[in-house]
Amino acid sequence: MTTKRHVNWTNRSVTAFAKDADPLDAIKEAAQALVLEARESGWEGPPFNPIYLAQMLGVQVEANSSVADARLAETEDGPKIEFNPRQVRERVRFSIAHEVAHLLFADWNEQIRNRATTRVGGDDWQLEMLCNLAASEFVLPIGSLDASSTVPPLPELMQQRRLFDVSTEAFLLRLARVASQPIGVFFASPIAATGRSRRYRVDYYVSSPTASRVKISRRNVPPDSVIQKCTAIGHTDYAIEDWVVGSPTVLECVGVPAYPRGGVYPRVAALVRFEISTEDLPRVRFLHGDVLHPGGSAPRFLCQLVNDRAKKWGGGVARKVAHRFPRAEVEFSDSLFRVPRGERLGSVIYSRATDDITVASMIAQEGFGPSLLPRIRYAALERCLKSVAARALAEKASIHMPRIGTGAAGGDWATIEEMLDDAVVRAGLSVTVYDPPPPRQQFELF
Repeated sequence: MTTKRHVNWTNRSVTAFAKDADPLDAIKEAAQALVLEARESGWEGPPFNPIYLAQMLGVQVEANSSVADARLAETEDGPKIEFNPRQVRERVRFSIAHEVAHLLFADWNEQIRNRATTRVGGDDWQLEMLCNLAASEFVLPIGSLDASSTVPPLPELMQQRRLFDVSTEAFLLRLARVASQPIGVFFASPIAATGRSRRYRVDYYVSSPTASRVKISRRNVPPDSVIQKCTAIGHTDYAIEDWVVGSPTVLECVGVPAYPRGGVYPRVAALVRFEISTEDLPRVRFLHGDVLHPGGSAPRFLCQLVNDRAKKWGGGVARKVAHRFPRAEVEFSDSLFRVPRGERLGSVIYSRATDDITVASMIAQEGFGPSLLPRIRYAALERCLKSVAARALAEKASIHMPRIGTGAAGGDWATIEEMLDDAVVRAGLSVTVYDPPPPRQQFELF
């Protein structure tokens, strides 16, 4: 059964390949046919090695550090795929799979196919989009994920993805195809980027079987969308927006590698959740990102936990804050000396970092160094949080922080999160907690 056409297909390679079928259906069928043939011959995973598919098709695969990502070319000995082994591992797998996908098109040998070396012009984006879809089928093939009634938040999905050693693009596309919960996934690329001004255009959209099949492929994303905030690979954010289906819908976004490689801004993957209300969203926002660059344009409080003997900001996040905002650290030190040591626990020292960022140093750890018991003092932290909440309300500021108290202080995050909810969120304030994006692993020869 074919799907309703949402794209005016004009690319010569694509129309010749699909004939009278919808190209989206045709590429899925062709990719799955190759996958099933490989599985019958013993291909196993995860992770699923796309080099196996290349070798099954009689294609040479060779590492070449001078290649940007990967390329496919015809040689005297037949087709050859060269790839850059210095890229992170999941990107290498996807790039090789992308070039294998080009072999599904009869005219693959009419020109060298270079992934991510030049900007896609004319209607070539149609061919590249189909190859991306096929590559997703190759690196995370049919049967890899179970259908689930509940799709967890995007940061948790990004952790799950590591188990399969695949790209974000491949993982989210497979998830959309099998999820029983109504979701959609789309990818958007930056266009007309000049300085800090940029806009995004949707590359393609895929929905789960129970979700709306909206027509947003090749549509420009509104300039005020949350997508604009994912300015680094792995950084996440979310918001409720109404441009996708015409009514308020939850969008969860994550930055993914640019196409072509080397762009100033990444592409953005977006998970669209249907039938979710504001009440279903977490009380505290958890994002993958850099707490030193808190999002939003309103006044912002950057909160950190410090000990009662600190003369300066110590290790971990505090050291990074000191490096980024040295004047704020000096202001903290000057203020701390004026507070007697016995009165420090439970107090907050506010130091101005920028015109709209204030560092709130909450003194809720007793001493420092090795200890048999946690050094966090929850009662002191509660007083700190109430102080921050009162001041943030007065200044109409949002609150941003790492997972405070869980490092050297030895605190329990479940307890701290509930305290955040009681003292801050229920006061009507926005709290965003930043976790670092999962580390990206370098490629190793299969």
